Amino acid sequence: MNSIELAYRIRRHGIEMTHISHGSHIGSILSVTDIVAVLYADVMKYDVKKPEWDGRDKLILSKGHAGAAIYAALAEVGFFDVSELKTHYSDGSRLSGHVSHKGVPGVELSTGSLGHGLGVGLGMAFAAKKDNKNNRVFVVMGDGECDEGSVWEAVLFANHYRVNNLTLVIDHNKIQSLDYCEKTIELLSLADKFKVFGWNVIEIDGHNHSQLKKALLVIDKEKPTCVIANTVKGKGVSFMENQVLWHYRDPQGEFYDDAVKELEASKR
Repeated sequence: MNSIELAYRIRRHGIEMTHISHGSHIGSILSVTDIVAVLYADVMKYDVKKPEWDGRDKLILSKGHAGAAIYAALAEVGFFDVSELKTHYSDGSRLSGHVSHKGVPGVELSTGSLGHGLGVGLGMAFAAKKDNKNNRVFVVMGDGECDEGSVWEAVLFANHYRVNNLTLVIDHNKIQSLDYCEKTIELLSLADKFKVFGWNVIEIDGHNHSQLKKALLVIDKEKPTCVIANTVKGKGVSFMENQVLWHYRDPQGEFYDDAVKELEASKR
């Protein structure tokens, strides 16, 4: 399956999953979709029949509230049956609202409390280098998450030890939780920050699949890489795009119907 088709399916599943469960974070799910689709369709090494394969690349979704995008991608590439997605967020389901690795093949780490994913991913990448393995580790993080001090501790460590098998992707949709990032804590230039901290920095359109693929395949000889993916929160559904409200709201009634119509029309 190519990345464009996978992205459509992730978005469609995301609308359905949050509609059925009344779960939130559809705006975040939609903004990160293209990043996730390109990683699974074009970039990462993995084996759906052997989820614990030692040679696999690893993906950590540090912004765990967008976990439905990961579940949808894993189901579509064959880690588990697509029909299970309908249990998302329901009592007894292994597909919790924030992404969980417990019993879910293909998920490396349970996340949700922001600021932890990069540190753990850094540890995995550093360990792989110590063991002379060529595994890559990808961490997908939100821009609002950059407010966390633990993120910058990991950024410093990664540069100091030249952990070049680590790639951080920032889903830079400019909105966090209840407001725009710049009204919460000013981020200023993320690119300049990471350059000063010694990272290889690539800034792209986070919905352009060719740009994503090219950037995500880069492995610097010495430096860890930060891909700043400029995205739109709620991407793919016009009335959700750039709207703070859709961080928590779930699609019901005419909102659900209209979202489905838009996504299906975009596929034609």
